[in-house]
Amino acid sequence: MTTPNGPAGQPASLFSPPPTAATVLAACTAAGVPAFYDAGENVVYAHQAHIPRDRALDGQHVMIEWGGDNPQPDRARLSATIWVPDGLPDYAQVGTVYTTPEHGPLGAEAQHCARAVAQWLADPDRTAGTVLLAELAERGITPDELSVVRTTHSDTCDVTVQLGRGTFGRLSIADRSGSVSHVPAAHTGWSVLLHNERGESVGDPVYIAGDGGLVDCAQDSAVAATFVAGCVKNPVLRHCDCYAQDRHNPRHDHECHLYAIPRVHVTAARPAGA
Repeated sequence: MTTPNGPAGQPASLFSPPPTAATVLAACTAAGVPAFYDAGENVVYAHQAHIPRDRALDGQHVMIEWGGDNPQPDRARLSATIWVPDGLPDYAQVGTVYTTPEHGPLGAEAQHCARAVAQWLADPDRTAGTVLLAELAERGITPDELSVVRTTHSDTCDVTVQLGRGTFGRLSIADRSGSVSHVPAAHTGWSVLLHNERGESVGDPVYIAGDGGLVDCAQDSAVAATFVAGCVKNPVLRHCDCYAQDRHNPRHDHECHLYAIPRVHVTAARPAGA
């Protein structure tokens, strides 16, 4: 990573960025995101509005990349990642704000990416997960009844559900990339997996939204929370005869996949402008 200069060390203000960078910069401007092009790295940097451009890389900032010098205008793929100084001149990546879920026109992808960056810069703590948790709380599911589980490669929101008399499993909620910590503007749809009393996932997701593209986070979170609340508030999920048997601590037969929780595939609304 270098300082923001133009070709042969010229100040960036003395030359025009290439078309792809210009499109990304225009989208950032429209989203209210301060940004500039670095010709040496062929990337766009975005930063907080109160930080001067010449100090933008001295602290936490966002780097927007597009993979190659001349991406196809109708099949663009952008990524926006978070970087911090790590003993200058070195930097370390500490997170991801946006990754294109589906190839699309460059102009539209630049707008989606810029909106995600704007959301993160405005409030790094507001995530799709916090939107979901608020919707669950409105339906009576409090932090006492759920947990956010974070691992090296994923994080999920887990909610305990009763499977039978004295037998409990869990519903595990994440988006298609296995995350609840992404910004709402980068949301691709909640997916809910049912886990049995042994912690094993059972079959396909019992709830899944969208088709892999961007999904309206607020709407999807409300629908998913309603589905989860329905599963939690039903005292017994009679999904097969395994739990209907009158015996102590009934167990589900691993070979039986007759879970009667309705599997829901929601065609969720795209976010505005998607």
